[in-house]
Amino acid sequence: MLLALGGPKLVSILIVFDFGMGLRMTAWLLSRFCSCKFGVPAAIATGLLAGAALGANPYPISQNNQEFRPRQIAIKRGETLRFINDDGELLHHAYLSSDSFSFDSGDQQPGSQFDVAFAVADDFTVLCGIHPKMKLAVQVSK
Repeated sequence: MLLALGGPKLVSILIVFDFGMGLRMTAWLLSRFCSCKFGVPAAIATGLLAGAALGANPYPISQNNQEFRPRQIAIKRGETLRFINDDGELLHHAYLSSDSFSFDSGDQQPGSQFDVAFAVADDFTVLCGIHPKMKLAVQVSK
């Protein structure tokens, strides 16, 4: 499928798949399948992807002792939180439901993790569907 598409469409598809394949694979694919006239945009796209990946480390949110830790966090739009159930043998079920953004982790087994990228700037409260006293305040800025 990648060979059937060319030019800017190819770069767009590579951006979508980048985090699954890694930056080295993306750079190789860009150099392999982009023609010379797309060489500069391909190099720029690879550089942008590398920069995005370096700043894309998820912020860990522990679910332990029936609490989110930290209890509040400030991030920028597009950044990711990683919900980690490290609460012994207890299940957790992180979710957020608002008019502008929502997610649902489903039941999280002990030791499991769930990543959420916050695409909308706003103030949110993440809850646990199993432990109603668990609350995480997330402030997402532009």
